[in-house]
Amino acid sequence: MKTVLITGCSSGFGLATARLFLDRGWNVIATMRAPRHDVLPPEPRLRVLPLDVTDAASIAAAVAAAGPIDVLVNNAGFGAPAPVELTSPDTVRALFDTNTFGTIAVTQAVLPGMRQRGSGVIVNVTSSATYKPLPLVGVYRAAKAAVNALSESLAGEVAPFGIRVHLVLPGSSGETQFRVTAAKRLEGPGDPVYGDFIRDTLARMQAMTGPGTRAQDVSEAVWRAANDAAAPMRIPAGADAVAWAEEAGVGAR
Repeated sequence: MKTVLITGCSSGFGLATARLFLDRGWNVIATMRAPRHDVLPPEPRLRVLPLDVTDAASIAAAVAAAGPIDVLVNNAGFGAPAPVELTSPDTVRALFDTNTFGTIAVTQAVLPGMRQRGSGVIVNVTSSATYKPLPLVGVYRAAKAAVNALSESLAGEVAPFGIRVHLVLPGSSGETQFRVTAAKRLEGPGDPVYGDFIRDTLARMQAMTGPGTRAQDVSEAVWRAANDAAAPMRIPAGADAVAWAEEAGVGAR
């Protein structure tokens, strides 16, 4: 029976992915900074472990406790909307620490075991926002785009060891806590220069209608990446993500 380790499982895409892999018979190691045992039903094939992707000791302890890992899903991340000029240095560091450096650190911790066994899959969850320029998410996009570039290079490095690397790029979802968390970190709505622009941009975003991304779309995309050796490197997840990928002329590739 295969084992998947997923970061950021307290809610949203990570939680949905943990549930799907459990439902389909896998051993699941669901990790989160502050473990919650109420979000997933008790199950012999489930372990909930603490893992803060910004803490080297936490990563090492979780990977050691996990044992052999067949699939790693780097899902932990957050957004913080603001114009680039107004994004505080602390926020810039936090965005890269979690979204980029955390992904790198967990991957580096898991890779030796996969390499020694001659098999494994790494799935990095980034964002369809990297398909085109969008206001107020410049630093977040940069952090996620860095993971896209990293993953493409990593794929060539680890393929000789029987390890695959894939990207899952979700669209905008109203089913997760991502928007709520991002809204709490909003910077600059009262700024005399950018304030009107920020408020107008947010109003337009909130007024947008159309197909979005369901948590199920993302969990199914991760499942495909984990189980289909012929899956493309980049998998847009959600109707809006697919549309953006096609608009950018890349699709799933």
